[in-house]
Amino acid sequence: MKYSQSIEISLPRERVIELLDNPDNMKHWQPDLVSYEVISGDAGKPGAKMKLLYKMGKRDVEMVETIIVRNFPDELSATYEAKGVWNKVENTFSEPKAGTTVWKSDNEFKLKGFMKFMAAVMPGAFRKQSYKYLKYFKEFAEKS
Repeated sequence: MKYSQSIEISLPRERVIELLDNPDNMKHWQPDLVSYEVISGDAGKPGAKMKLLYKMGKRDVEMVETIIVRNFPDELSATYEAKGVWNKVENTFSEPKAGTTVWKSDNEFKLKGFMKFMAAVMPGAFRKQSYKYLKYFKEFAEKS
């Protein structure tokens, strides 16, 4: 499954990147995030791995983020792996006009087992969850 989404943020690209690049800010725009911990490499750099723990409803979801590309202010790409889920996210950032940033997110999912079933039954759920985080980041960033 592949899809793309984008959101316009009323801030200069440099400020968006500054806010996005600080892991302490994740709690402000990822309300389901319980904890994060760097498990290998230099945080935020290509090859670095971070364990993320989310509480989604009654479920605890643990995933590992691996940074693939960090080419700020243009791109940040990573994979996210959890039980039955592999997700590659390629994020690009552009400033089509002064003071405005467009964050485009290209997502690719490979699913197994129960998660493959869930995607078949609720195909919009993944897209909805991805967009929710873009929207939450926009709200956080514009209020900062």
